[in-house]
Amino acid sequence: MTILMRLFGVFFKIGLFTFGGGYGMIPLVQQETLARGWMDEQTLYRFIGVCESTPGPIAVNMATFVGSTQAGLAGAACATAGVVLPALLVMLLIATALKGFRQNRYVRAAMAGIRPVVAGMIAATGLCVLLRCLLPGIASGGFAPDLRQLMVAALLGGAMLVWQKLLKKQFSPILLILFSALCGMAVYGL
Repeated sequence: MTILMRLFGVFFKIGLFTFGGGYGMIPLVQQETLARGWMDEQTLYRFIGVCESTPGPIAVNMATFVGSTQAGLAGAACATAGVVLPALLVMLLIATALKGFRQNRYVRAAMAGIRPVVAGMIAATGLCVLLRCLLPGIASGGFAPDLRQLMVAALLGGAMLVWQKLLKKQFSPILLILFSALCGMAVYGL
C-alpha cells in the first residue's frame, strides 16, 4: 500500500469515526499519527497551538500538515480529502433525504427555531472564551484580569475604530489577524 493510500485511509477513518468537530478528532489523530511515526507528541501539541491561531477547521489543518510532511502536496491532498469525505457524504445523504421535506411547514418552523439557537450558542461560546482569556481568574470565582491581554484587546478595538472612522470601511479579517499578531508580539515581547 502506498503512502498516499495510507494517508487517505487513516484520515478517512478519522473523519468517519469521530464526532464533535476537530477537537473530537484530536485523540484519534494523536493515536494514528504517533503509532505510524508521522509526528511526535511535541510536534502534535505545537501544531494544535498553530491551528488555534490560523483560520480553518483544525482537522483539515492537521490532515493537510501531516499529509504534506509525509508525501508533499499529493500527501496533503490525499489526507485532506480523506478527513473531509465522510462528512461530505453524510451531508449529501441528509440533503437528498430532506429535499422533499423542504417545503413542509413543520420542517420550516424547526429550521426557523434552530437558527437563533445556533447563533446564541456561538455568541455564548465566544463570550465565555473572551472572558476566560481576558479574566483568567473568573473560572475560580476571582477577578484577576490579565493586563497584557486587556492591552491587546484595547489596541485591536482602537485600531478597528480608527480604521472605520478614517477609511469608512470594515476592518478586513486578514488584516485583523495580522494586526493581532503584531500587537501580541509587541505586548508580549516576542
